[in-house]
Amino acid sequence: MINSVDVAIEVRGKELRLSTGKMARQADGAVVAQYGDTVILATAVSSKTPKEGIDFFPLTIDYQEKTYAAGKIPGGFFKREGRPTEKEVLTSRLIDRPMRPLFPKGFSYETQGIVNVLSYGDENIADILGITCISAALTISDIPFGGPVGAVRIGRVAGSFVINPDLREAEECDINLVVAGTKDAVAMVEGSAQEMSEADLLEAIDLAHREIIRLCEVQEEFRTKAGREKRAFTKPAVDELLKNRVSEMALEKIRQAIVIPDKILRQNALDEIRKGVIEELNTGESDMSREIASVFDDIEKNLVRNMILNDNVRADGRNPDQIRPISAEAGILPRTHGSALFVRGETQCLAVVTLGTSEDEQRIDSLEGETSKTFMLHYNFPPFSVGEVKPLRSPGRREIGHGILAERSLKAVMPSKLEFPYTVRIVSDILESNGSSSMATVCGGTLALMDAGVPIKLPVAGIAMGLIKEGDRVVVLTDILGLEDHLGDMDFKVTGTENGICAFQMDTKIGGISREIMEKALEQARQGRLFILGKMAETIAQPRADLSMHAPRIYTMHIKQEKIRDVIGTGGKVIRGIIEQTGVKIDIDDSGLINIAASDGAAAQKAIDIINGITAEAELGKIYAGKVKRIMDFGAFVEILPGTEGLLHISQLSDKRVAKVTDVVKEGDEVMVKVIEIDKMGRIRLSRKEAMAEGSSKAV
Repeated sequence: MINSVDVAIEVRGKELRLSTGKMARQADGAVVAQYGDTVILATAVSSKTPKEGIDFFPLTIDYQEKTYAAGKIPGGFFKREGRPTEKEVLTSRLIDRPMRPLFPKGFSYETQGIVNVLSYGDENIADILGITCISAALTISDIPFGGPVGAVRIGRVAGSFVINPDLREAEECDINLVVAGTKDAVAMVEGSAQEMSEADLLEAIDLAHREIIRLCEVQEEFRTKAGREKRAFTKPAVDELLKNRVSEMALEKIRQAIVIPDKILRQNALDEIRKGVIEELNTGESDMSREIASVFDDIEKNLVRNMILNDNVRADGRNPDQIRPISAEAGILPRTHGSALFVRGETQCLAVVTLGTSEDEQRIDSLEGETSKTFMLHYNFPPFSVGEVKPLRSPGRREIGHGILAERSLKAVMPSKLEFPYTVRIVSDILESNGSSSMATVCGGTLALMDAGVPIKLPVAGIAMGLIKEGDRVVVLTDILGLEDHLGDMDFKVTGTENGICAFQMDTKIGGISREIMEKALEQARQGRLFILGKMAETIAQPRADLSMHAPRIYTMHIKQEKIRDVIGTGGKVIRGIIEQTGVKIDIDDSGLINIAASDGAAAQKAIDIINGITAEAELGKIYAGKVKRIMDFGAFVEILPGTEGLLHISQLSDKRVAKVTDVVKEGDEVMVKVIEIDKMGRIRLSRKEAMAEGSSKAV
């Protein structure tokens, strides 16, 4: 009999249960979390010996969705899960970010957290439950960890905030916000909204944190029942003698170097100073270069932070709320559908828009079911953008994460498929980087969309906020440099229009920030966003009236649902024939909406005429040029429209008596006929006699 330890808490009227001792018992910490039909297994393992030669915490978090969790078998030839999906990558990042700051500084033991989705319900909670579950696994393990951490999703339906909205409610939400934190502070915020106000965002975060406190308290109870004693860990001591010697040799040189405005020149100067100090001090029997470099970096960090805290001056000479110089161009590439180059300081983004048809939509097969995307943004960060040499690889976690943040930002202002029936792809190539390249992508992407003639609702801009905090001394930074991101305490990215926030992402390195700091950062970000939008408007203020001459034209028409099969034909024969005749692309949905894509307007019109001919209906009193299809004793059946026949009775063949139908018409003859009746059953009666009479009167 396996003994397990359980704790439970009610979240939004449903039990959330955490248990340990039944599964994965050889891990340092293993917890199963169940909420409704959703079941998560989280494990945490940390090596027993430190990893030598590194100056970072080697933490890996992996979130995995097994298709069996939703009662599905993977597609493809091999029928097993392959490389991580985009959602798995993004969720792995989501779980990692609030955990990483809570491990002790200097902890260099390889640590791995794995979150497996074992059962997937419609609660829409697997990703955020993964945060709470991995926190619980770390909390009850012997791994040093400063948690626990809790997380919730906040939505808003019909003006009211909802905690952990399910899949059905999520479709109606105008915000989707994930908040994670400890009992004391919020550590991570991520989400999107439809032009949300700063006040509403703060209210949502406050609601989330109240729920997070409860989730942390139940984990503390869990630790009391099932927790192991934490391993002894002492932060590596700094050699005071070495620290003093490095300071004597380099302090003033570093002070002068950090105020060089140009990133490359500043970094080259610091590298030369570091190299000189290492060469002079690293003369003993053992290699001390890593220890010397660590002391050097601490001195640089303290100087940069103190300069901001004491003098309100940043490395490039700006004030805390000042934005770097901005320039932009639109329409710079002749054969693309839309393009823009956005430059802010030493960060440069080339954004390019391509317009496609429904055939270009991205198909997604996930645990929730099959879906498709008509708007995509792909972000690339090549090594030359920071002056480095690295092999090119497929997009990593960072690139996928930055791309989806920008995509969420712009999705809020994209037109509906009915308004603009195109598939839209933006590619952001970062050509130069010194902080906030994802926010440059939002700005560049907006300009490229407007250059392409995409009728977005409003322009969107993005800005990254930073923080320097020492005790009670706090400075919020607008438009942070890469240096300030690296040496600072917060990275808070905010995007939006002039009316409100579209997307946001906040991470901290200090375990969390207060509401007051967040409120100040949001207001400073709003002011910065409005300034950037003004600069962008100087380049292009609204979408161009016409699409690029190289973009496909999509023409939209509606037909009755019962006519869809006539346009498609048996086995698709009719629609394939139209495509072969005209060279267009045709897409028909179940409602009867038809999109015709063509680069040639004449070809599109030809396809429209053919479809109109197929779907046209007979009009009472109208004369048609028909074709005799069948001869009967009592008359002839004449096709007046594709697939539409009417009866031409023998009495209506001529104004004279007709003894035999074949005396007047034969199969295959073309005749002019008039519609004289359409009965309740839709049956059509035709008259050649009246058509001839009407034709004669017009001739006279």
